[in-house]
Amino acid sequence: MKLHHLKPAEGSKKDKKRVGRGRAGVRGKTAGRGTKGTGARKNVPAYFEGGQMPLQRRVPKLKGFTNPARVEYAAVNVEVLSKYFASGEVTPEGLLAHGLVRKGRPVKILARGELDHALTIRAHAFSDAARAKIEAAGGTAELVG
Repeated sequence: MKLHHLKPAEGSKKDKKRVGRGRAGVRGKTAGRGTKGTGARKNVPAYFEGGQMPLQRRVPKLKGFTNPARVEYAAVNVEVLSKYFASGEVTPEGLLAHGLVRKGRPVKILARGELDHALTIRAHAFSDAARAKIEAAGGTAELVG
């Protein structure tokens, strides 16, 4: 057998339907497009909605500004630190190990709740009130570069 002997399986190839070729054929006259209207006269674009106000004009335009340099922190409150860490050092890796933050985001410590024991806390950012609470409890707040 050679390449020029190959041919498609019986019934797998069909001739293209030839429409609009006279009244004798089954697809003559209106050629399967019905009568009158835009669909009978030309190709209607997929986004055309029959004269209804189109989607791209119905939807309000975007307003405002999105800062591309915005840093989104994973926030952790001091009450959570008090609950999960009895003593020692708190790091972003430790918070991740306890499931308190997600991977990839910088950590910011916030001031909700109370801290009653000294902790050495390393994080990317601290609120002023959180730093005050940590130092009032005898701990230290260190920034991670």
